[in-house]
Amino acid sequence: MKTLTYTVDADGIATIAIDVPGRPMNVLTPEFQNDLAAAVESLAGDAAVKGAIITSGKPGAFIAGADIKDMVNSFAAGISAKQGAELSQKLSRLLRRLETCGKPVACAINGLALGGGFEVALACHYRVLAQDASVGLPEVNLGLLPGAGGTQRLPRLVGIEKAGPILLGGQPLKAAEALKLGLVHAVAPAAELVGLARKWLLETPRAVQPWDEKGYRIPGGAGPAASHAAISFTMGTAVAAKNTQRNLPAPLAILSCLYEGTLLPIDTALKVESKYFGQLLSGPVARNLMRTMFINKNAADKLARRPDGVPASKVKKLGILGAGMMGAGIAHVSAAAGIEVVLLDSTREMAEKGKQLSATLLQKALERGKTTQAKVDAQLERIKPTTDYADLTGCDLVIEAVFESRAIKAEVTQKTDAVIPQTAIFASNTSTLPITGLAAMFSRPADFIGLHFFSPVDKMPLVEVIMGRDTSPATLAKALDYVAQIRKTPIVVNDSPGFYTSRVFATYFQEGILMLEEGVAPALVENAARMVGMSVGPLAVSDEVTLELQLKVIEQNLADGQAPTAHLPRIVEVLRTMVCDLKRSGRRGGGGFYDYPAEGKTLWPALSQHFPLAAQQPDVEEAKKRLLYIQALETARCVEAGVVMEPADADLGSILGIGFPAWTGGTLSFIDTLGLPAFVAECERLAAQYGPRFQPSEWLKAKARKGETFHPPLSAAA
Repeated sequence: MKTLTYTVDADGIATIAIDVPGRPMNVLTPEFQNDLAAAVESLAGDAAVKGAIITSGKPGAFIAGADIKDMVNSFAAGISAKQGAELSQKLSRLLRRLETCGKPVACAINGLALGGGFEVALACHYRVLAQDASVGLPEVNLGLLPGAGGTQRLPRLVGIEKAGPILLGGQPLKAAEALKLGLVHAVAPAAELVGLARKWLLETPRAVQPWDEKGYRIPGGAGPAASHAAISFTMGTAVAAKNTQRNLPAPLAILSCLYEGTLLPIDTALKVESKYFGQLLSGPVARNLMRTMFINKNAADKLARRPDGVPASKVKKLGILGAGMMGAGIAHVSAAAGIEVVLLDSTREMAEKGKQLSATLLQKALERGKTTQAKVDAQLERIKPTTDYADLTGCDLVIEAVFESRAIKAEVTQKTDAVIPQTAIFASNTSTLPITGLAAMFSRPADFIGLHFFSPVDKMPLVEVIMGRDTSPATLAKALDYVAQIRKTPIVVNDSPGFYTSRVFATYFQEGILMLEEGVAPALVENAARMVGMSVGPLAVSDEVTLELQLKVIEQNLADGQAPTAHLPRIVEVLRTMVCDLKRSGRRGGGGFYDYPAEGKTLWPALSQHFPLAAQQPDVEEAKKRLLYIQALETARCVEAGVVMEPADADLGSILGIGFPAWTGGTLSFIDTLGLPAFVAECERLAAQYGPRFQPSEWLKAKARKGETFHPPLSAAA
């Protein structure tokens, strides 16, 4: 066997040590499944063997789950729901054979056990977990459900009420919580696990699972008569439908498995689980989520876009110009990564206020038990508020995060340029101004780059890295090294007004403004956005960005020579009405499209007085389509213009940066899922009805005629 070793000691205890070659962590490859099947038959067929211990030969990791790339390759082969169900059944039958082989099996979980890895553990009769390890069933995050017994063994072990949140949340559980919930029998230091498992096998072994014992009942009951049924199923289904707007099929499929499966004998229930698994695996949502949020995100986190041949670097001292929300947020995540931070602003009071953001966030973490006072003190000590540019001496990287004004940015750039070393690189956090123009204010344009963070910085995972015309590969490599250092996910794009994310996001909230101007009910606009999976409606987003800033950016771009589009004057007119006439500039100004009482927010009732409702309101599906298609089409334009170089970056940027619905896989995956011919045809219809902003280019229409896609085949991506 190539993926595990099978040994038997003098007491008749077999040890099955898993070690899949060529992998940093064990995964459930087909070869491993075959080897495990052979080991189980050896265990069952040898009368001299009293029981077995399953553990990992890789320190600190048990089994990380299924091989996602294997499942991705299944898509390339055009897997059907029936074939997907059979993949699930194969592993399910193996684990069923393990737990019914007549020999007691203990599992020494010496590290991370996720997905199929934890399902292997659940099929064992006794589980002992390392005290620093985690277990979980995260399949819902990939558009799937546990397909090897997870939706059936877990509720039979701890009850439906406890199992539901674990399956629907998909979050890993630390050892103490897993023990408290009853997922494992014991927690111990990793070095003691095998000894404890062996002790159980020698002293109190049981070769039968609770659900195979006569008279077994699911804890808390099952079916409509159970006391928790109204909450678990009736309310649970309603909540899942509301939270996902039925765009994500996995949560509802999990609830169906819980309801149907727990009414049936375990063997029949496992077939129900496999049926739902096959339906999900063969569908586009799982494909899109696995490709974007697993394969492509992992590649980005490993710096797939980093130029070769540039030595690895680390930022030891970071300068930040501007201690507002963005600058203070960047200071916080950088200091958390162990970097010395110089936080500079025009007054000492403003610089200190920027540092206070870290103090506030750290105090909350301390109160939740997420950190210690010593760590809090050390992190705050690394942030130095100042007004003196001389304090930037010795910085490896300086990030400018001042107001979106070329004049202000030019001033702080030139003052910084005079004091930092020639080896330092300079980055702008601008979200709209072209990097090449800003780099002209710096003496070394090759060392100038864009690092566009998203607010709030401590929560948003993305950094958009923007290459100016003269940015060198070495500068790009250093910037990406810093992004990895602060544990963010980078995408790399080329310079352009608005770059990629801001340019695409602008089409979203501008489409909402245009719909308002046309007389579409504001509530319909906002609800259509949420129904399609956007986290915030376009009018609410406009308020957050501020209507005043939007107006200034548009006016500045027009002053810089940007050609006005056919719909831009309409947007400007709405913004001027709100900002200049009605004095409603957005949330920070006290109100915009929304009112902001002490708690929550409500659409401003007077909106309909200033933007009268049309007699005929559009169908909600049409509103949803407009909001999705305009963003996807603008992404295609970014690809055509060379702003976006890699489809994976477009998808990651749209989901992690601007909140495009995750179920689509991102803007370009959305187009590929629809098919370019269908997408182009629908854009042409929308253009005829709503204006040329929806008109696809000749380049895009040519791609559609050729049957091309933006992403390579999934097998190639794997």
